[in-house]
Amino acid sequence: METWDAFARLCEKHNGAGFGCWCTWFHPPRTDHDGDVEAGRPYKERLVREGRARAALVFDGDTAVGWCQLGTPAELPGIYHRKEYEAGLVSPPDYRLTCFFVDRNHRREGVAAVALDGALDLIAGAGGGVVEAYPQDTAGKKVSSTFLYSATRSMFEKAGFDYERPKGKNHCVMRKIVPAA
Repeated sequence: METWDAFARLCEKHNGAGFGCWCTWFHPPRTDHDGDVEAGRPYKERLVREGRARAALVFDGDTAVGWCQLGTPAELPGIYHRKEYEAGLVSPPDYRLTCFFVDRNHRREGVAAVALDGALDLIAGAGGGVVEAYPQDTAGKKVSSTFLYSATRSMFEKAGFDYERPKGKNHCVMRKIVPAA
């Protein structure tokens, strides 16, 4: 909770993380647990206060410039192309990395990779486990950073993730086992 204000400033600067969602799409729908809370910032803040939302934030001084959202499948049950994903699922992961966001003034500087490293460190500190991500498989094509909310396959490959299978038109499932710290 100590980084909430920095996170909120970054989201506010970018209209709630670019799409106004405040990185809540992957969390349980409000109707499941929080129907009395307004969508966007109020819902995200409640999840953070209750320990149901986590992220590795990247700072430039006192200013948050990016993050990687992480959580268990129970904390982050929302997933695109669910039917296709579940059809190829052999065993569920312990953690998911679902959303990245980088301040527009710091894009293409490696901030997402630093956020990924931070998320993996947090997972290792919590006991480690199987970590899954669903990055865009750009196949070397330029894609607007606005739409790289799940980062890129190449970034995950550099971090030691294994390609598992495609998911949807331009995304894939990647996994890595993170040992306990």
